[in-house]
Amino acid sequence: MQRTFVIFKPDCMAQRHVGNVLNRFESAGFAIVGCKMSRLTPALLRVHYAHVADKPFYPEIEAFMSSRPVIMMAFEGDNIVQKVRDLLGPTDSRKAAKGTIRGDFGTEMMKNVVHASDSVENAQAELARFFKPEELFHA
Repeated sequence: MQRTFVIFKPDCMAQRHVGNVLNRFESAGFAIVGCKMSRLTPALLRVHYAHVADKPFYPEIEAFMSSRPVIMMAFEGDNIVQKVRDLLGPTDSRKAAKGTIRGDFGTEMMKNVVHASDSVENAQAELARFFKPEELFHA
């Protein structure tokens, strides 16, 4: 069993798609093992997006991701990291097929509804970054 990390991004929150997106995850058989709502701080975002923090577009990412509270979730399931990525579709919502979460609810590259870990290693790091051990449970 694997675990993965997901953020329901500000556009998902603003457009009130959380229930629809969560339903897709649950319908796919993913177990919720952690959930919390928070406003992401610039310091936390700089760590989370360290791989692009020195890029000219980073301030736009930080402004967007801290623009409103988000919901962060941990899911557990067999091969869940890849299964979540498949359910989401490509990062650029404009290239995502209908029937995927980003294809149905996303509008662009950054406003793509949900962030999800892209590897088992990143899932472990992101879960540790956003959740305390006692905030994660077993399915």
